[in-house]
Amino acid sequence: MKKLSLLLCLLLSVSLAFSQKKEKGWVSLFDGKSFDGWKINEDHPATFSIEDGTIKVAGERTHLFYEGKVGNHDFKNFEFKLKAKTLPGSNSGIFIHTAYQAKGWPEKGYEVQVNQTHTDWRKTGSLYGINDVKENFAKDNEWYEYHIIVQNKHIIIKIDDKVAVDYTEPDTLPENRGLKRLSSGTVALQGHDPKSIAYFKDIKVKILK
Repeated sequence: MKKLSLLLCLLLSVSLAFSQKKEKGWVSLFDGKSFDGWKINEDHPATFSIEDGTIKVAGERTHLFYEGKVGNHDFKNFEFKLKAKTLPGSNSGIFIHTAYQAKGWPEKGYEVQVNQTHTDWRKTGSLYGINDVKENFAKDNEWYEYHIIVQNKHIIIKIDDKVAVDYTEPDTLPENRGLKRLSSGTVALQGHDPKSIAYFKDIKVKILK
């Protein structure tokens, strides 16, 4: 019995060490209780609220930007993770390499789509309008993990560890791309329309060299 207890303690220690090593470098961006470090733009602030430790998105077009101290909210090469859940017919999004904008759709950076059953054919995992996905990698009413990796000109988007998009930005972009390109910037969450309801939690970032 004593040997069994020692073995269980050893296995627990190894498991804990592995877990800590796995999470090394990751920093939480959301405390589950407040919008500390975040800034809602001026369109319709009531669209965003906190419910049961999650960020709830329900209302007219509005965007929530990370403006906190981590990385001075200016990420170039990084990994970003969160868990998302949508109700049927809902549309939302995650912006990367963007910047706070008081009104309107963010002009800077890329949008990563959040949508299983909204009328927009671009589904979750899409690099919106750049490398779009028609396949559903997730389901409504269920939590799933988003994992976005940005390294120089390369973007990988994973949904529950499945690669949805693997995109390398070309050196020369069309002029009409405007600010929709890789540079550096913060992340933002999207409130899309009054009929869409989405939830986000476990939001974290790992800054890369």
